Amino acid sequence: MTSARRTRYNFALQRAVELSLELEKPLVILEAVRVDYPHASDRLHTFLIEGMRDNERACASSAAAYYPYLERQPGEGRGLLARLSRHAAVVITDWFPEFFLPRMLAAATSQSAVRLEAVDSNGLIPVAEHGRAFPTARGYRALVQRTLRDHLAAFPLEEPLALLEAAGASVPDDVAKRWPRTALDRAVPEIVRSLPVDHSVPAVPTHGGSRPAGRVLRDFLANKLARYADQGNDPDMDCTSRLSPYLHFGHISAHEIFAAVMTHERWTFRKVGKVRAGSRDGWWNVSPGANQFLDQLTVWRELAFNGSTWTPDHHSYGALPAWARATLESHLDDPRTRLYSLAELDAAQTGDVVWNAAQNELRDTGWCHGYMRMVWGKKILEWCRDPADALDRMAALMNRYSLDGRDPVSYLNYAWVLGRYDRPWFERPIVGTVRYMTSESARRKLKMKTYLERFGRQ
Repeated sequence: MTSARRTRYNFALQRAVELSLELEKPLVILEAVRVDYPHASDRLHTFLIEGMRDNERACASSAAAYYPYLERQPGEGRGLLARLSRHAAVVITDWFPEFFLPRMLAAATSQSAVRLEAVDSNGLIPVAEHGRAFPTARGYRALVQRTLRDHLAAFPLEEPLALLEAAGASVPDDVAKRWPRTALDRAVPEIVRSLPVDHSVPAVPTHGGSRPAGRVLRDFLANKLARYADQGNDPDMDCTSRLSPYLHFGHISAHEIFAAVMTHERWTFRKVGKVRAGSRDGWWNVSPGANQFLDQLTVWRELAFNGSTWTPDHHSYGALPAWARATLESHLDDPRTRLYSLAELDAAQTGDVVWNAAQNELRDTGWCHGYMRMVWGKKILEWCRDPADALDRMAALMNRYSLDGRDPVSYLNYAWVLGRYDRPWFERPIVGTVRYMTSESARRKLKMKTYLERFGRQ
């Protein structure tokens, strides 16, 4: 388990179970965490370990052997997969197009002594089926409308481990001796304190794992979905799903969320409308809140995976649309009201109380409200001399503090701030024809009094 860190609705785990049955071999589930991945901190490690504890509980009643392993020092886990693969008939792992995981998969492929398969459990439509990069959400939405029915016919099993019959799986002695199984029964803060990670980014009250993810999903459906369309942009109303950290760490799947939303809506494919060609309205024929949420889940989120996979060097400024780069570069010499350093941004030491609130929310909670995240990024662009620097600073701050950073969706957000997946707007200083957003307009349009009282400290 490297990105789909769950036992439910997991195509990779399902594939491993199927091969275990076919080959009549026991199944070992390895979930390992490096100690030196980029941005490793108390916050991220705590969330990961809480998820591992959920997986350990879920596997305890199954025939599979769950093998958690936390590095205590950099490089301590080197060679683990290679040694384990010598005892294996086949290795199954996750496919994920972002962060350091593609490099890790390439290394695992070269080290495995047996066949290794990487399985895409990221979204409703496999990324390999996209065939190309989609420059607009409308274009990708049209693909969803054309093909989703076929892909939903291959829905993952809710509990793939339930298929296993005979126990007997265990970690080979030579592996267990060299890389001892990590005991997860200690308090998580105690475990994390002993590790050489960034202790200046503390854990947050949001707990990781599939069980908390399920509770968050149920709360969203019961208390927030009906208000999502009308109040989702208002920070004070607190009706966003808060599922993005769990999706990022693979503690819940897009399939499980989709199934829960559609069950709540009493939806079947018979309700699909005749609208096609990528129109956002009139296709799902569900409530307004569900319609807007489904567009985020099935279009914008999967468009992010499309960009991460099919756009060369997609992290870079050079990967932005030509029109966006041209208009931003034509305004490089425009006077800026203020230029802030990365350290000043990190500490929320700007003269903009709205921006400071968004940054403080990010630092304090490990999450940032969706609309505020857009305003946050637009102001960073305005406060940088070079738009490429703005892109780097957004990534540095979000990846360090946000539980849902380091994700294809994160990189879509940064790039959208600079014009990707958008269109030219009115010409303005600094941003040219890239969409313009201000803290002042946010205060006029949104309900955010309580939000600013909580996070808007100077």
